[in-house]
Amino acid sequence: MDLANTSNQASGGAEEGVKEANWSGVFAMSLCAFVMVAAEFMPVSLLTPMAAGLGVSEGAVGQGISMSGVFAVIVALSVSSLAGKLDRKKVLVALTGVMLVSGVLIALAPNYLVYMVGRALVGVALGGFWSMSASAAMRMVPMDKVPRALAIFNGGNALAMVIAAPLGSFLGALVSWRGAFMFLVPVALIALLWQWIKLPSMPAETQGRKLHHIFRPLKRSMVAVGFFATALLFMGQFTLYTYIRPFLEGETGVSEQLLTLVLLMIGVAGFIGTSLISSVLKGNIYRALMAMPVILAICGVALVQFGDQLGVVLPVLFVWGLVATSAPVGWWTWVSQSMPDDAEAGGGLMVAIVQLAIGLGSTVGGVLFDHWGFESAFSVSAALLIGSGALALLSMGISRRSSAQPAQMAAS
Repeated sequence: MDLANTSNQASGGAEEGVKEANWSGVFAMSLCAFVMVAAEFMPVSLLTPMAAGLGVSEGAVGQGISMSGVFAVIVALSVSSLAGKLDRKKVLVALTGVMLVSGVLIALAPNYLVYMVGRALVGVALGGFWSMSASAAMRMVPMDKVPRALAIFNGGNALAMVIAAPLGSFLGALVSWRGAFMFLVPVALIALLWQWIKLPSMPAETQGRKLHHIFRPLKRSMVAVGFFATALLFMGQFTLYTYIRPFLEGETGVSEQLLTLVLLMIGVAGFIGTSLISSVLKGNIYRALMAMPVILAICGVALVQFGDQLGVVLPVLFVWGLVATSAPVGWWTWVSQSMPDDAEAGGGLMVAIVQLAIGLGSTVGGVLFDHWGFESAFSVSAALLIGSGALALLSMGISRRSSAQPAQMAAS
C-alpha cells in the first residue's frame, strides 16, 4: 500500500475517533510545558548564588543545562519503546511526577552531584513529554484542531521563556535560589493532578516497538528532508539568539535596565506569535514553513547592517520573537500531518533533532562570535535559516508528488 494513502487513512481515522475537543486536557499539558521549560531555563538567572551555595564554579552549574539536554535526547529516542503497552496518559502523568521530584532534588540539593541528578531528571521529563505531545494532541482534539492544540502547548513554553529568567531572579533575591526552584513544585503538582483528572485514556497505538524503529520514518524522503529543515531552523535560530545579549550590550549599547525590557519584549512577542500561529497554519502549511525561516534570516541580516541603531534593532527583534517562538508550532503540526500513523516516533525524532540542533547552533555561534564577531555568527545564522526555507520547499514538492502518484495510478 502507498505510504501517502496510509497516512491519509490514518489521518481520517484519527479525526473520526475524536468527536469533541478536550481543551481542559490540552491546557493541563500546557501548564506542564510551562513548568518544564521554566525549570530548564531558571538556572540561567541564578548561576551566581547557585554556584556559591553548591561550592562550585558558575560554569559547573551551567553544565546542568547541558545535562538536561543530553537526557532529553536519550529519552526522546527511547521513550516510545520503553513505554511499551502502557497507557500514554499514565506515562505523561509519571513524567510530570519526575518533573516534580527533580524540583525537590534541586531545591534541597546538599551537593553538586544531587543537583546534577535533578537536572538529569529535568531532561527525562522534557524529552518524554515533548515526544508524546503531538500524539496526545491528535488524541484529544479533531485533526483540524491539532495546530491550535499544539499552539496552546507551545503557549506554555513561550510564557515560561518570558518569565523564567526574571521570575528566577526575583524569587532568588526574595527567598533564595532554593526557594525559587521549590516554587515550581506546587505548580508541577497542580499540573500532575489536572492531567490525571482531565487527560483521556490513551492506549498504546503500537505494540512491541524496537528501539531502532523510531528511525524508520526517515526512510521516507519527505520526512527526512522535513527533519533536516527543522534542524537547520533551530541551528540557525540559536547561532544568533544565544548571543543576543552580548550583541545588544556591545554593538547596540543598551543599558542593563533596557536589556531586561528588550528581552521581555522578545518573549512577549513570542507569546503573541504562538497565539496567532494556528490561524496561519490553516492554509498551506508549507508556505508558512518556508516563510518563517526566511523572515528570521532577514532579521539576522538587518541586525548585521543596522546593529548600532536602536530604532531599527527593537522592531527587528520584535519580529524575531514573533516568528521564532511560533515557528516550532509549524513543524510540530507538520509532524502530526506527515506521520499521523506514528506520531510518537515523529515526536521522539523531533525532540532529539531540536536538542542536538540547539546545542550545535549555540556552539558554532559561540566560536564565530568569539573569533570573528557578531557579524559572522549572525550571517551564518541567516544562511542556515535560508537553507531551512529551501528544504521546506523541497519537502513540499516531494509531498505533492507522493500525493499525485495514487491519483495517477487510479486514473490509469
